[in-house]
Amino acid sequence: MPERAQYDADAINSIVDSAFICSVAFQIDGVLHAIPTIHWREGNHLYIHGAKASRMFKALTEGEACITIALADGLVLARSAMHHSVNYRSVVIYGRFELVTDPVEKQHRLQAFIDGLYPGRWSTLRPVNEKELNATSLLRIPLTEASAKVRNWGVKDDEDDLGWPVWAGVIPLSTVIGTPQTEKDSVVHTAPQTRFGPAGS
Repeated sequence: MPERAQYDADAINSIVDSAFICSVAFQIDGVLHAIPTIHWREGNHLYIHGAKASRMFKALTEGEACITIALADGLVLARSAMHHSVNYRSVVIYGRFELVTDPVEKQHRLQAFIDGLYPGRWSTLRPVNEKELNATSLLRIPLTEASAKVRNWGVKDDEDDLGWPVWAGVIPLSTVIGTPQTEKDSVVHTAPQTRFGPAGS
C-alpha cells in the first residue's frame, strides 16, 4: 500500500521519538532473534543500551539488524469484517549498530536519554559511577536506511455496503499518564515532570 509510505526524516523522527520501545531483530549463529528494548534518538541516530556482557550487543556490532517501531492510534470499524483496520504509525530501520566507547560521550548520551523522558532529572540523581558506566554498552544506528508507514484516515467501505445497518467509524487510542505510585521510603513525594506533561503527586 504505497499511499501509506513516508520517507522524509521529519516523519520518521517523529515516530521514533513518540515510542518508548523498539524491537531489534538480529542473528546469532544463524538463529533469528527479535528483542524489545527501550530506545531514544539524537540527531540522525537511534540509541539503545544494556549490559556489556549481552550476546545481543555483540551480535549487533558484528552483523546486520532490523529495528521496528509501531504505534496504534485508532481502531477502524467498517461495515464489512474485511475492511476493518487500524490507524497506526510505524518505522522500519535497517543497518549495523556501532559501539559508543568514549566514556564522556557515553555519559552525555545516557543523560540525554533520561532527560528526554524526564526533563532535568539527570542533575538530581546520584551520579553514575565508573563501574556502572563500564558495565553498560551503548550502541547507535544511523537512520539513513529507514522508512515509515502511516494510516490516519477513516473507514473505506465498498459503496454497496454503505447502507448496511451497523456502526462505522474510528475509535481513537492514546497513551495516558496514570497516577504516580510513590515508594514508601522515597524522600521526595512529588513525582517529576515527564515529556508528556506533569505526572501528579
